[in-house]
Amino acid sequence: MAKKVEMYNWRTLPTEEVRKGVTRSGFRGEQVLLVMNRLEPGMALSPHRHPFEQVLYIVDGRAHVHVDEQVFEAGPGSVIRIPPNALHYAEPIGDKTVWNLDVFSPIRADYRHLVSYQAEEFAETG
Repeated sequence: MAKKVEMYNWRTLPTEEVRKGVTRSGFRGEQVLLVMNRLEPGMALSPHRHPFEQVLYIVDGRAHVHVDEQVFEAGPGSVIRIPPNALHYAEPIGDKTVWNLDVFSPIRADYRHLVSYQAEEFAETG
């Protein structure tokens, strides 16, 4: 028997506050993790790097996306690959909230708490 499939909406998923002006929610599949970030104008910036490859997709709003020495002016539909260990961050442009979807595969262990609401759907068996 196939596992039950559920439908969710980003606007109603559990949300975590990361820092001033930044919140995020997660959704997972078997081998992929999606993280929806909401970036508010005037947010605290946080240049960082991690060993994970990341695909960043701007759903709504505009942002300067910094990847190492490059700066991209990104808007709805923009997609950027962030290589492992690249220094990166996004900075909203204007007064609109930026909805930025990050994609990670495999699933990041440090983000599993974001998808705990899906635990039953991915329960390990025997």
